[in-house]
Amino acid sequence: MKDYFDLFWTFCRIGGLTFGGGYAMLPMLQKEVVETKKWATEEEVMDYYAVGQCTPGVIAVNTATFIGYKHHGIIGALVATSGVVFPSLVIIMILASFLQSFAEFPIVQHAFNGIRVAVCVLVLNAVIKLWKGSVIDRICLMIVLATILLGIFTNISPVFIVIATAIVGLLVKGGKGEKK
Repeated sequence: MKDYFDLFWTFCRIGGLTFGGGYAMLPMLQKEVVETKKWATEEEVMDYYAVGQCTPGVIAVNTATFIGYKHHGIIGALVATSGVVFPSLVIIMILASFLQSFAEFPIVQHAFNGIRVAVCVLVLNAVIKLWKGSVIDRICLMIVLATILLGIFTNISPVFIVIATAIVGLLVKGGKGEKK
Protein backbone atom coordinates (compact mmCIF):
# COMPACT_ATOMS: atom_id res chain seq x y z
CA MET A 1 0.00 0.00 0.00
CA LYS A 2 2.91 2.30 0.78
CA ASP A 3 4.26 1.89 -2.77
CA TYR A 4 0.89 2.88 -4.24
CA PHE A 5 0.69 5.93 -2.01
CA ASP A 6 4.23 6.89 -3.02
CA LEU A 7 3.30 6.49 -6.69
CA PHE A 8 0.11 8.53 -6.25
CA TRP A 9 1.84 11.27 -4.23
CA THR A 10 4.76 11.56 -6.67
CA PHE A 11 2.44 12.03 -9.64
CA CYS A 12 0.14 14.26 -7.59
CA ARG A 13 3.10 16.60 -6.97
CA ILE A 14 4.11 16.46 -10.63
CA GLY A 15 0.54 17.17 -11.71
CA GLY A 16 0.06 19.91 -9.14
CA LEU A 17 3.34 21.72 -9.64
CA THR A 18 3.61 21.58 -13.41
CA PHE A 19 2.10 24.51 -15.25
CA GLY A 20 1.81 24.63 -19.02
CA GLY A 21 0.84 21.11 -19.96
CA GLY A 22 2.68 17.92 -20.73
CA TYR A 23 5.82 19.48 -22.17
CA ALA A 24 6.40 21.57 -19.06
CA MET A 25 6.19 18.49 -16.85
CA LEU A 26 9.18 16.79 -18.47
CA PRO A 27 11.93 18.34 -16.30
CA MET A 28 10.07 17.46 -13.10
CA LEU A 29 9.19 14.02 -14.43
CA GLN A 30 12.84 13.32 -15.24
CA LYS A 31 13.97 14.51 -11.82
CA GLU A 32 11.37 12.56 -9.84
CA VAL A 33 10.98 9.37 -11.87
CA VAL A 34 14.52 8.95 -13.21
CA GLU A 35 16.83 10.58 -10.69
CA THR A 36 14.98 10.39 -7.36
CA LYS A 37 12.75 7.30 -7.54
CA LYS A 38 14.67 5.42 -10.26
CA TRP A 39 11.40 3.96 -11.56
CA ALA A 40 12.53 4.33 -15.17
CA THR A 41 15.61 5.26 -17.15
CA GLU A 42 15.84 8.53 -19.05
CA GLU A 43 15.52 6.60 -22.32
CA GLU A 44 12.35 4.86 -21.09
CA VAL A 45 10.81 8.17 -20.04
CA MET A 46 11.59 9.62 -23.48
CA ASP A 47 9.99 6.57 -25.09
CA TYR A 48 6.88 6.85 -22.90
CA TYR A 49 6.73 10.54 -23.64
CA ALA A 50 6.98 9.95 -27.40
CA VAL A 51 4.28 7.27 -27.36
CA GLY A 52 2.18 9.47 -25.05
CA GLN A 53 2.46 12.25 -27.62
CA CYS A 54 1.00 10.17 -30.41
CA THR A 55 -1.71 8.32 -28.50
CA PRO A 56 -5.11 9.83 -27.71
CA GLY A 57 -5.26 11.81 -24.51
CA VAL A 58 -3.13 14.20 -22.55
CA ILE A 59 0.63 13.62 -22.68
CA ALA A 60 1.05 13.96 -18.91
CA VAL A 61 -1.69 11.41 -18.24
CA ASN A 62 -0.41 8.97 -20.85
CA THR A 63 3.15 9.20 -19.54
CA ALA A 64 2.03 8.74 -15.93
CA THR A 65 -0.01 5.72 -17.00
CA PHE A 66 2.99 4.12 -18.74
CA ILE A 67 5.29 4.70 -15.76
CA GLY A 68 2.68 3.50 -13.27
CA TYR A 69 2.12 0.37 -15.35
CA LYS A 70 5.86 -0.34 -15.53
CA HIS A 71 6.21 0.15 -11.78
CA HIS A 72 3.09 -1.71 -10.52
CA GLY A 73 1.05 -3.08 -13.41
CA ILE A 74 -2.55 -2.10 -14.07
CA ILE A 75 -3.20 -0.88 -10.52
CA GLY A 76 -0.03 1.20 -10.69
CA ALA A 77 -1.20 2.72 -13.98
CA LEU A 78 -4.53 3.67 -12.38
CA VAL A 79 -2.84 5.08 -9.28
CA ALA A 80 -0.29 7.15 -11.23
CA THR A 81 -2.96 8.43 -13.60
CA SER A 82 -5.21 9.39 -10.70
CA GLY A 83 -2.31 11.14 -9.02
CA VAL A 84 -1.38 13.26 -12.02
CA VAL A 85 -5.02 14.20 -12.72
CA PHE A 86 -6.16 14.88 -9.14
CA PRO A 87 -4.50 18.28 -8.58
CA SER A 88 -5.62 19.60 -11.96
CA LEU A 89 -9.17 18.53 -11.32
CA VAL A 90 -9.28 20.28 -7.95
CA ILE A 91 -7.50 23.42 -9.19
CA ILE A 92 -9.68 23.71 -12.31
CA MET A 93 -12.88 23.36 -10.31
CA ILE A 94 -11.77 26.10 -7.91
CA LEU A 95 -10.48 28.40 -10.66
CA ALA A 96 -13.54 27.90 -12.84
CA SER A 97 -15.76 29.07 -10.03
CA PHE A 98 -13.80 32.31 -9.58
CA LEU A 99 -12.04 33.04 -12.89
CA GLN A 100 -15.05 34.32 -14.77
CA SER A 101 -15.34 37.14 -12.24
CA PHE A 102 -11.69 38.15 -12.42
CA ALA A 103 -10.53 37.26 -15.96
CA GLU A 104 -10.76 40.84 -17.23
CA PHE A 105 -8.62 42.33 -14.46
CA PRO A 106 -5.24 43.50 -15.80
CA ILE A 107 -3.37 41.91 -12.89
CA VAL A 108 -4.82 38.49 -13.79
CA GLN A 109 -3.89 38.93 -17.45
CA HIS A 110 -0.35 40.00 -16.48
CA ALA A 111 -0.02 36.97 -14.20
CA PHE A 112 -0.99 34.65 -17.07
CA ASN A 113 1.52 36.39 -19.35
CA GLY A 114 4.25 35.79 -16.77
CA ILE A 115 3.27 32.15 -16.38
CA ARG A 116 3.45 31.66 -20.17
CA VAL A 117 7.02 33.00 -20.21
CA ALA A 118 8.05 30.69 -17.38
CA VAL A 119 6.49 27.72 -19.16
CA CYS A 120 8.46 28.55 -22.33
CA VAL A 121 11.67 28.41 -20.31
CA LEU A 122 10.67 25.08 -18.74
CA VAL A 123 9.88 23.62 -22.17
CA LEU A 124 13.23 24.87 -23.53
CA ASN A 125 14.99 23.26 -20.57
CA ALA A 126 13.22 19.96 -21.33
CA VAL A 127 14.19 20.21 -25.00
CA ILE A 128 17.85 20.75 -24.08
CA LYS A 129 17.83 17.72 -21.77
CA LEU A 130 16.14 15.57 -24.40
CA TRP A 131 18.56 16.84 -27.05
CA LYS A 132 21.57 15.76 -25.00
CA GLY A 133 20.23 12.23 -24.59
CA SER A 134 18.75 11.81 -28.06
CA VAL A 135 20.93 13.56 -30.62
CA ILE A 136 23.90 11.23 -30.49
CA ASP A 137 25.07 11.32 -34.10
CA ARG A 138 24.53 13.03 -37.46
CA ILE A 139 21.60 10.83 -38.41
CA CYS A 140 19.76 11.79 -35.23
CA LEU A 141 20.59 15.44 -35.92
CA MET A 142 19.13 15.15 -39.43
CA ILE A 143 15.99 13.55 -38.00
CA VAL A 144 15.66 16.41 -35.51
CA LEU A 145 16.13 19.07 -38.18
CA ALA A 146 13.64 17.39 -40.52
CA THR A 147 11.14 17.11 -37.67
CA ILE A 148 11.56 20.78 -36.77
CA LEU A 149 11.06 21.83 -40.38
CA LEU A 150 8.01 19.60 -40.80
CA GLY A 151 6.54 20.88 -37.56
CA ILE A 152 7.06 24.54 -38.46
CA PHE A 153 6.28 24.58 -42.16
CA THR A 154 3.57 21.94 -42.57
CA ASN A 155 0.31 20.97 -40.97
CA ILE A 156 1.30 17.32 -40.70
CA SER A 157 -0.03 15.73 -37.53
CA PRO A 158 2.62 15.07 -34.86
CA VAL A 159 1.40 11.47 -34.85
CA PHE A 160 2.55 10.99 -38.45
CA ILE A 161 5.85 12.75 -37.75
CA VAL A 162 6.54 10.45 -34.78
CA ILE A 163 5.62 7.36 -36.81
CA ALA A 164 7.80 8.52 -39.73
CA THR A 165 10.79 9.21 -37.49
CA ALA A 166 10.35 5.82 -35.82
CA ILE A 167 10.41 4.16 -39.22
CA VAL A 168 13.50 6.14 -40.26
CA GLY A 169 15.18 5.17 -37.00
CA LEU A 170 14.38 1.53 -37.59
CA LEU A 171 15.55 1.60 -41.19
CA VAL A 172 18.75 3.49 -40.52
CA LYS A 173 19.73 2.19 -37.10
CA GLY A 174 17.76 -1.07 -36.86
CA GLY A 175 20.47 -3.35 -38.11
CA LYS A 176 23.31 -1.49 -36.40
CA GLY A 177 22.05 -1.61 -32.77
CA GLU A 178 23.34 -3.82 -30.02
CA LYS A 179 21.71 -7.21 -29.69
CA LYS A 180 20.32 -8.01 -26.29
